Amino acid sequence: MPVLKFEMTHRDPGSSARRGTIYTDHGIVETPIFMPVGTVGSVKAVSQQQLQHDVQAEIILGNTYHLYLRPGTEVLEAAGGLHRFMGWNKPILTDSGGYQVFSLAANRKLTEEGALFQSHIDGSKHLFTAENVMDIQRSIGADIIMAFDECPPYPSDYGYAKKSMELTHRWVDRCIARLDDTPDLYGYTQNLFPIVQGSTFPDLRKASCDYISSRGAAGNAIGGLSVGEPESMMYELTALCCENLPVEKPRYLMGVGTPWNILENIALGIDMFDCVMPTRNGRNGMLFTSQGVINIDNKKWEKDFSPIDEGIGSGISAYYSKAYLRHLVKSKEILGLTIASVHNLAFYLWLVREARAHIVAGDYFSWKNEMIPLLKTRL
Repeated sequence: MPVLKFEMTHRDPGSSARRGTIYTDHGIVETPIFMPVGTVGSVKAVSQQQLQHDVQAEIILGNTYHLYLRPGTEVLEAAGGLHRFMGWNKPILTDSGGYQVFSLAANRKLTEEGALFQSHIDGSKHLFTAENVMDIQRSIGADIIMAFDECPPYPSDYGYAKKSMELTHRWVDRCIARLDDTPDLYGYTQNLFPIVQGSTFPDLRKASCDYISSRGAAGNAIGGLSVGEPESMMYELTALCCENLPVEKPRYLMGVGTPWNILENIALGIDMFDCVMPTRNGRNGMLFTSQGVINIDNKKWEKDFSPIDEGIGSGISAYYSKAYLRHLVKSKEILGLTIASVHNLAFYLWLVREARAHIVAGDYFSWKNEMIPLLKTRL
């Protein structure tokens, strides 16, 4: 039986935003939450100590596809699971690899059995099935594991989207059955989140929500969004899904997104987010701050010796100046990538902490509407 518990403590009177707590065997996660992406057991350019102290991350992600290819399940099991392997004692969530298989469309073949694909590392062929993806995630040992799904491309025609959704539902059933037949390997419980699909078709999204809800999982995820569709469509479909998923279970919107995407989707009822944007954009010189967006490469920051962002509770963001970070980035110093990545992640975690405080205060909706134009400002 799942040991993950979700306790909702507050609701915003002006929106569907909610404040809650997720309880796992590796500790609690306060929601709404942003989860840094540590694809291969490492958040790019950021140490675990920085994640804990500067970023104040409560849960991070790993990826089944990448960890399966390297270092492999044999190494992970010998280490005692991903927590011990990477030295992280807080909760971990693993994506099933479905999105990575989707991104390899030119080098994969989908059947009822699963997805046959070629490794991006050496071109070797591998088959992911609902069953062995659960086995791999058992070996990784994450607290929250995702069901294997197909992520249809955008745009998809109705017939393809419907067949894809139905395949995902059949795979969900096989994932559940496999977990029921296999033990937890490391003395703590893993909890499955199935994934809602249905592309951009409201009737398919509702049907998928109904089916996923019927499986009684510890939490539910919404996949197949933020893959190229307009923002307005993402919000419409997220709202529809939130209206049709159980209110007492955490809702995870996969792969989203910008700071304003996060605030808008919190207002719709989403509890959990992940995205590579803060670290990827940071490595390319784009900083998200409490005052707006900075392109640190611009000459205007050359003699700006003020802190990057001293109001977000991050020592790194308050310690280093914009001028110094610009110098590091222009000089292609690795430290510049680290500072920018840590700052952006710290900002995202600050943002969701602020969101939680305003949900508790009962003024989230008005605060969100004031914050979004500020966050979008180009400094």
